[in-house]
Amino acid sequence: MGFCNERQYQQFMRQVSEFEHMLFEDGVHVIKLWFSIDKEEQQKRFASRKGNPLKRWKLSPVDEKGQELWEKYTYYKEQMFSRTHTSFSPWMIIKSNSKQTARLEAIRHVLSQFEYDGKKESNVRILPDPNIVMRFHRSIYSLD
Repeated sequence: MGFCNERQYQQFMRQVSEFEHMLFEDGVHVIKLWFSIDKEEQQKRFASRKGNPLKRWKLSPVDEKGQELWEKYTYYKEQMFSRTHTSFSPWMIIKSNSKQTARLEAIRHVLSQFEYDGKKESNVRILPDPNIVMRFHRSIYSLD
């Protein structure tokens, strides 16, 4: 899409993990979530937005171009995951064809990463569904 040139892209990809590691060393918890939908679901959502005057503002020319470039975007997305997924800052893939399920499971994942008052006494399931929320390396063969 021309948002950066090749040199800028390569520099960014080299620096991401270094920067995240510095944050980790300073005690910052970085949680990287990728809400993954398949191409057909994205097409349905775009069609719904186009047909609804209250949602039309959500659709941009960049979104529409992304549908045309789906395969190229998929290649670069996979490159990003493989180059920036680390043990201290892993990519978590959230299967998101169902918005509500994806949001609830993402919240469960975030809550499962921290200790807080009342967590242990709670009778609420905190751990996310491993079929919805998974580390990049586990999801590599089922990415949308």
